[in-house]
Amino acid sequence: RTAGLLSPPLLCILVGSDPEKFQIQRGTSDPNSYKSLGDCFRTIFRNEGISGFYKGILPPIVAETPKRAVKFFTFEQYKKLLNLTPLSPGLALSVAGLGAGLTEAVVVNPFEVVKVSLQANRDSFAEQPSSFAQARRIINSEGFGLRGLNKGLTSTLGRHGVFNMIYFGFYFNVKDAIPSSPDPTLEFLRKFAIGLVSGTISSCVNIPFDVAKSRIQGPQPVPGEIKYRTCFQSMALVYREEGYLALYKGLVPKIMRLGPGGAVMLLVYEYVSGWLQKNW
Repeated sequence: RTAGLLSPPLLCILVGSDPEKFQIQRGTSDPNSYKSLGDCFRTIFRNEGISGFYKGILPPIVAETPKRAVKFFTFEQYKKLLNLTPLSPGLALSVAGLGAGLTEAVVVNPFEVVKVSLQANRDSFAEQPSSFAQARRIINSEGFGLRGLNKGLTSTLGRHGVFNMIYFGFYFNVKDAIPSSPDPTLEFLRKFAIGLVSGTISSCVNIPFDVAKSRIQGPQPVPGEIKYRTCFQSMALVYREEGYLALYKGLVPKIMRLGPGGAVMLLVYEYVSGWLQKNW
């Protein structure tokens, strides 16, 4: 939970532009298209001011504490269960990460739907609604199902499952393989570097799921007509119409957010859990 509470403010400082800003764009023909990360920052600041960088931030802040609590708690539980199986310790860590990611996805998906709808429909509101008002609007019009508050669930399952499988598997396997240092500062830097690489690699591998999620949860090109329906159908459609690079839209802000952010979360988790085990 501590990692969840610290994560949102740190990530807001690291990058004010969420990857969804890029991922909901449909090629250069999109009138709201951002040409680069710098252009995205300038355009948001010019059109929406400082508050534009924090649009849709309440849902992830509200979700972050239970989300991270679910991630790390379920990782520990799956790890304990998998220790009873014949799986090798290294593989068990990755499978436990996969299970934790899938569980986390079920918790976080409704918050993601609200966040993306607020960011994507920024020009259609006469007055910007609150996150709770937008959630009520989605529930009243579409319900709680896969067309409403749980839209894009399969893509979110893929995004979080793949990310956490690599994130936990890489971090703990590499950390065990590289000798620890008796110097506390060097040991901190060793863990931070491994966490940074872990978060970066995980972001690079799972971003096609992220793009598919944003397209499904964002506004459809033609009102009343659903173009992006399922995870792999959306990936194939983006690839066919916009090329393979479109599946990696938003990669730079995502790495800026989840590279150092992922390292911070793992360090907070390790040091806090170590302190609790020693003192409780």
